[in-house]
Parts: sequence; C-alpha cells; structure tokens
Amino acid sequence: MSAALAAIAFSISSTVRSETDRVSTAADGLRASYLASGAVERGIQHMMWGPDYRNPDGSARFWEPNLPRMNLRFPSGEAVVEMIPESSKLNINVASADDLYRLALALTDDPARSREIADAIVEWRSPGGTGAPAALSLVAGQTFPPRHASFEEIEELLLVRGVTPELFYGNFVADTEGRLYARGGLRDAVSVWGLNAYFDVNTATPALLEALGVSVDGIAQIVQRRALRPFRDLGELNQLGISAPRLYVGGNYIWTLRATARLNTSTRAPSDVVRTSSATVKLLDRRQNYQMPVHVLRYYDDAWSQLALAPPGPGAPAQ
Repeated sequence: MSAALAAIAFSISSTVRSETDRVSTAADGLRASYLASGAVERGIQHMMWGPDYRNPDGSARFWEPNLPRMNLRFPSGEAVVEMIPESSKLNINVASADDLYRLALALTDDPARSREIADAIVEWRSPGGTGAPAALSLVAGQTFPPRHASFEEIEELLLVRGVTPELFYGNFVADTEGRLYARGGLRDAVSVWGLNAYFDVNTATPALLEALGVSVDGIAQIVQRRALRPFRDLGELNQLGISAPRLYVGGNYIWTLRATARLNTSTRAPSDVVRTSSATVKLLDRRQNYQMPVHVLRYYDDAWSQLALAPPGPGAPAQ
C-alpha cells in the first residue's frame, strides 16, 4: 500500500512540476512578445526624434539612417532592433529576369536552379502569364496555379518553385576553412517596397551587390569600408576604384524595424525565451507631417531573425 501511495505521490508531483514549468514558459513567452513589440515602438520613436536631437559632438542621439541596429535595454530584458531599408532592395514586382537570375545565382551558385527561380517569379507576377506551363511556378504539393499578379507580401516567394525556406530566410554556410557564418537570403535583397534603378551602397547586401555587377574584390572593399564608417558620397566610392553605376548614397524612406527581445532571468542573465516583432514604416516629409512623420505600413509578430539563434559552435556542421 505504501509503495502504491508513494508512486501516486511521485506521479502527482512530477505532473505539477511539468505544468508549473509549462505555465512559466508560456508567461515568459508572452512577456517577451510584449517586450519585442515595445522595442519596435521605441525604435519608431527614435526614428521620429532622430533629426531633432543631437549629442554635443554632432552625432545622432537616437538614430540616423546609417545606423544598422539599435541595442535597447529595459528593466525586464534586452532587445536588438534591426533597421532594414526596404527601399534599397530589388523590387520583386518590376525587377528584370536578368537581375533576378543574377541575384539567385549569387545566393545558390547553381545556374540551372537560378534560371528556374527567375523564370518562375516572372511567370507568377505576369498578369497574362508568359506562356510557360503553370507547373513551372508550382512547388511540390501545391494545388493552385500562379496568381498572375504582383506580389503583395514578400513571403509569397515561398510559394514559388525553387524557393526553399533556407534560400528565403538565409542560412549558416561554411567558408573554405570550415568556419560558419550567417548568409542572408532572398528576403534580405528583395522587397515589394524596393526600387529598381539605384541602391544604397551602405545597406545593399553582398548578394545584391554581386547581382548588380560589383566584383568580388569590390564587394569585400565595400563591406570592409562601411563596417568602419558609412559612405558619405559617391566620391568616396569612386576613390576605391569600384565601378558601380547603380549604387548611390542615402535616399532610403521605407524601413523595416525587426526587434528580437530576450528576457532577463532572476539572476539578470539572459533568458532562453526569445520573441520577435517587426514593423515596416515609411518616413514622411517632416515639413508637412511634423507631428507624426512616420507611417506604419505593416506590423507583424514572429518575424524570423537570425539574432534569435545562438551562433553554431566551432566545427559544427552547416545548417
């Protein structure tokens, strides 16, 4: 009898602990979600304040267009807000097939697959189609045909034949020495808000730079230089001897703010619970919209970010 009672007590105790941990994790997840949403709102505020508030040395107190991210600290945790210029990406709805092919080739190193992806995107967005079979644009198991209309959200690319989650979101890849690094995906280089003529040299991704015809050495010089300080004008780019007629400096007016929030534990150490939120905003003319110079175009939760992942350890296989 005592053994049976002990077994019952152990079972109840184990169940209670499991349920308590589950509830605690759910509560932490909710708190982290609110923290991420608050970080996005704080980032929008910093964008609104940016032009008006300066430090004594003249630098931006809150934000300036060349700031790639904001590190925000709150009493309950920390958040990193990535500032992603959408208007310096390739516009998926008007980009030429050649631009799409070169971009896909820069990300996949597979000419046949890159041509398949470029043709499928053109077929998907063309109002009357290109005359290619509908199966050209269908992913495995998909039962509906291409919509033959403009992409409304960039996530629609996941429905296009040849576009995998790894290609869309980015992945960890290994260099020649076996070291892993994060490589961006299609969503970092294309947008429904992007342009098609000129691209900001300070924010264009390496894959997009390659698609625009910049040499490998030129890309390395650009990335190294802008990591130290941003380009202020095209003269600084020309001094490097880089020929890139489709690059310019500045001009970004549509941005995505992607916040990755992590709670603090009772010991003030970072928690394993991470949540993300994101908003796409448009900067308005401050002379006409001084009270609210930022217009929110899109707001969504659970925006994938590689900052939510711990980087793989040395020698770990590429994911």
